Amino acid sequence: MKVMSWALYVGRFQPFHKGHLYAVKRILEEEEKLIILIGSSLSSHEIRNPFTLGERIQMILLALDDEKIDRKRYLISSVPDTSFHPSWVTHVKKSVPYFYVVYTNDALTRVLFQEEGYVVKPVPLLNREIYSGTEIRRRIINGEEWSELVPRSVYEFIISIGGDARIRALNSSDSVAQKDSNL
Repeated sequence: MKVMSWALYVGRFQPFHKGHLYAVKRILEEEEKLIILIGSSLSSHEIRNPFTLGERIQMILLALDDEKIDRKRYLISSVPDTSFHPSWVTHVKKSVPYFYVVYTNDALTRVLFQEEGYVVKPVPLLNREIYSGTEIRRRIINGEEWSELVPRSVYEFIISIGGDARIRALNSSDSVAQKDSNL
């Protein structure tokens, strides 16, 4: 029986954008199979994490289907955050198929997996200053153009669920809460 060679790509995907899509495609040029691990899976309806786990899964599926990426080549999974960082890697290992390499640009994630003996590679980036969830959320809040930063199907999905309005509303409520906490 042949053992599958899975790689692991960790991200929050808030939202899934063209930079993520670029990374998935580049990683699949090097790797046989890819586990796309959605971090902070229990977080949603926050300015930094506006989308639910289900919404993020849908965005990824839409974008990868549009690119005709074979669903047999990837698996989407999730993991919640933990306050005790060393246990997080153990939880990941128990939640997904065996993987031999990790792709991440997050310093903490890199250190945690390296301490467990994993090879950790950087995620291939596409113009990081523009293709980032932070930039997309900033543009939505400020009423600036953002549609070109995400795959078309992701843009349409976000609009269809009112995700852009949610981000603006969360920004308003965060601003009010911050003002109240300064009193």
